[in-house]
Amino acid sequence: MANQFDNGDEFEIDLKEVFFEVLSSWKVIFLTAILTGTIAFCVSTFIMTPQYESTSALYVLTKSTSITSLADLQTGTSLTSDYIVVVKCRPVLEQVIDNLDLNMTYKELEKKVSVENPSDSRILYISVKDADPAVAKKIADEMAEVASAYIAEKMAQDPPRTIQNGYADGEPVSPNVMKNTVIAAAAGMFLAIVMVILSYIMNDSIMTPEDLEKKVGLHVLGSLPLEEEEYDGEPTKKKKRRKKAAS
Repeated sequence: MANQFDNGDEFEIDLKEVFFEVLSSWKVIFLTAILTGTIAFCVSTFIMTPQYESTSALYVLTKSTSITSLADLQTGTSLTSDYIVVVKCRPVLEQVIDNLDLNMTYKELEKKVSVENPSDSRILYISVKDADPAVAKKIADEMAEVASAYIAEKMAQDPPRTIQNGYADGEPVSPNVMKNTVIAAAAGMFLAIVMVILSYIMNDSIMTPEDLEKKVGLHVLGSLPLEEEEYDGEPTKKKKRRKKAAS
């Protein structure tokens, strides 16, 4: 593998050396993963506000009182797709805010509400998230009632029937402490590995004769010993010569 620079010089990257460089830095990588995972755990546990979810359900009816044909089933399914849009329209959201005297705008309420339709069914699930489980239940129930009345009035259809009211006894749905911790630890590990690789690539220091040949392209003709004692007339004083590479 090679890294081509702008000046035309080509620097060869030994993947085997990169692997061992990463392997030799396992302590730093491991500690970075532990640190980022711990930070994410603390933030998710002690700083982020838990969110609770409550869900109400509507059953979509056709104009006729009973389903007599496949066409009625298809009509009901088509209406369900339309109702998904209607449930979160501004008039419905603003009516819910007025009825419950909520201190929020319709945009803020819209972010709390999600509407789902299971495949091949005529059931709408209206889910609401809030920091207070009781408030989430009230909004979910009120959304179902207001949406049902709005559909009957504005779309000239039988109002959908409420087949499930919201619940206020559920566990928090967010933050997911375990998921956040694992993702943060993995991200920290990845960033540490990237930094080790970049540090290896950017390091142009010459430490051995092999580095001289690889990075400069010059061959080593000879070398002096790393340490050589030299007597200078003083019995206790010695000089050391550093290793030199001749090219």
